[in-house]
Amino acid sequence: MANSTSEIIKYNIKYYRNLKGLTQEKLGELSGVSTDYISELERGKKTPSIKRLDLIARALDVEIYKFFIADKK
Repeated sequence: MANSTSEIIKYNIKYYRNLKGLTQEKLGELSGVSTDYISELERGKKTPSIKRLDLIARALDVEIYKFFIADKK
């Protein structure tokens, strides 16, 4: 499925991380989530729990619902 929820989330995590000018390592430090886990999320290898997604959203200063919006930025 081309626009699955998992794909939308992985795209948006990477989008907002890049928008903030953060590396995966820095996002990991800010969120308390490992760099390896951030990498797996962005590659679609893992699907985050709501708890981890909330940690990432807070670190990026983005409201969590924005990770679920599929639009071309």
